Amino acid sequence: MKRRSALSLLALGASTGLPFGALAAADPWPSRTIRLVVPFPPGGGTDIVARAVGQALARRMGQAVVVDNKPGASTQIGTEAVARAAPDGYTLLVSGSTTYSVNPALRARLNYDPFKDLTPVAVLARAPIVVVTAASSPYQTVDDLLAAARAKPEAVRYATYGSGTAPHLSGVLLGQAAQVVLQDIAYKGSAQVTTALLSGEIDVSFDTLASAAPLIKAGKLRALATSSRARLAMLPQVPALEELHLGGASFEGWYAMSAPAQLAPAVQARLGKELRAVMALPEVQSQFRAQALEPVYLGPAEMLQLMEQEVTLFRAAAARARLTVE
Repeated sequence: MKRRSALSLLALGASTGLPFGALAAADPWPSRTIRLVVPFPPGGGTDIVARAVGQALARRMGQAVVVDNKPGASTQIGTEAVARAAPDGYTLLVSGSTTYSVNPALRARLNYDPFKDLTPVAVLARAPIVVVTAASSPYQTVDDLLAAARAKPEAVRYATYGSGTAPHLSGVLLGQAAQVVLQDIAYKGSAQVTTALLSGEIDVSFDTLASAAPLIKAGKLRALATSSRARLAMLPQVPALEELHLGGASFEGWYAMSAPAQLAPAVQARLGKELRAVMALPEVQSQFRAQALEPVYLGPAEMLQLMEQEVTLFRAAAARARLTVE
């Protein structure tokens, strides 16, 4: 039967002038394994999102979905691999806002253009950022922190993972919104940042709720504010920067799926439909919330709007701070 089907396709190709490959490509999507490229190492927030969504997609669509971690160069290695892939829906990108808005806003040289080389599919999760200090710190509120910064410029030190990273941007935006100058100190990872906070080497950190929540609950860190526009359900007692009249510093990390440019509209629509259903599943929502991630579904138009808004915001902040990243 398989041989007869193949011969039939060859005969049809001969009669229509189309090659066998073109006819085979007309199979309904998906008809084979889908690869989700994650431009970060295993175990992080992006990887968690990709695996949870991938497993649910595989169950719904009856095809294998595999995660392919390609870290490096501030997400550029994995992102470029997807941008250069065939736009057939079998190679997709799951990444954070670093790929979609931070890099294009701050990097003078970038080996991809998210607006030209990628097709937005959906935003899948938000990752709230929390302003934290050590429990032993003298700063009880954001006002205390800013008062110290006004009294002695650059005396208040905050942790980053390097120039142009989300914590660095958080400090720049807060400083600009409050008209103070905070001193950024770069560290290699969250473990080093935690040690520096607890020892008093730095005064404050801008961290994801997923990373900070266990230490806040343990009483080792004090949450001063969240960078979201409203209070978080997990930290109802902690004010948002918006209500502190520091809305110019408000932004959240987020995770989204995209595809190579020129993805077929039918595939984009089917993928969006499946992702909307996946994000409504209680088990997926539970997996996300267990990691202090907020499950959402924002379609292509909303994702594109978010990218444009953040690129504009970050470029303006970088220009005021004279910040460039090579």
